[in-house]
Amino acid sequence: MLNCLVQDRKQISLEEMALLAQHGDENILNQLLQDYQPFIKKTVSSVCKHYINDSDDEFSIGLIAFHDSILKFDESKGASLLSFAEVIIKRRVIDYLRSNNKYKDLSFDGGINEDESSLTFENTLSVEEYNRNIDNEKRKDEINRFANLLQTFGLKFKDLIKHSPKHEDARINAIQVAKTLVNDPELLHYLNEKKRLPIKMLESKVNVSRKTLERNRKYIIAIALIISLDFVYLREYVKGRLSQ
Repeated sequence: MLNCLVQDRKQISLEEMALLAQHGDENILNQLLQDYQPFIKKTVSSVCKHYINDSDDEFSIGLIAFHDSILKFDESKGASLLSFAEVIIKRRVIDYLRSNNKYKDLSFDGGINEDESSLTFENTLSVEEYNRNIDNEKRKDEINRFANLLQTFGLKFKDLIKHSPKHEDARINAIQVAKTLVNDPELLHYLNEKKRLPIKMLESKVNVSRKTLERNRKYIIAIALIISLDFVYLREYVKGRLSQ
């Protein structure tokens, strides 16, 4: 959802992207699997003690493990996604090598039990990283809360990604429309009461065509909800444009 608001994934943390993937964003999931192949190869190679390439079975095992790590990741357990993924990848590769009678003497004590989702790394986290994880947990809770609110408007994250304005000027115009809506008590009441955009009423108050309002309807609703309610973290992603 966040990338659909600003169309700039560089502003989104890896853990936030994992959350979006868990909410069904296959584009982000596939992008993560593509972008982190060097990390996967490095992690697998550290177990196998030799270079791993795309054609090796061990790489496929690592790729699947990274995929599963994204979908199983839980920030509340205290680990970063890469720390969590590294443990899972190493365990899966070792299990694979053992099952195929390779490197039988391999062992790995990564503090992992049968429930991979219960991994904890609190004992090794620095104070700074711990505080950052607390902040990320709050951000995750806010994203979940926003996702639930969107459902009351018949919207989903994937809808917003699909219908987000493609060009920067179009996004700025849509945000200005959202600001106009939020600053007008009658329009805001209509939005919250009817759970839909008051297009006809907006048309007389903004310099935007009805066709454009309808095309960007979902994006405008999302922005209006963010800036009218207490979504502190989400508002950070659009605050630069709010002053324009």
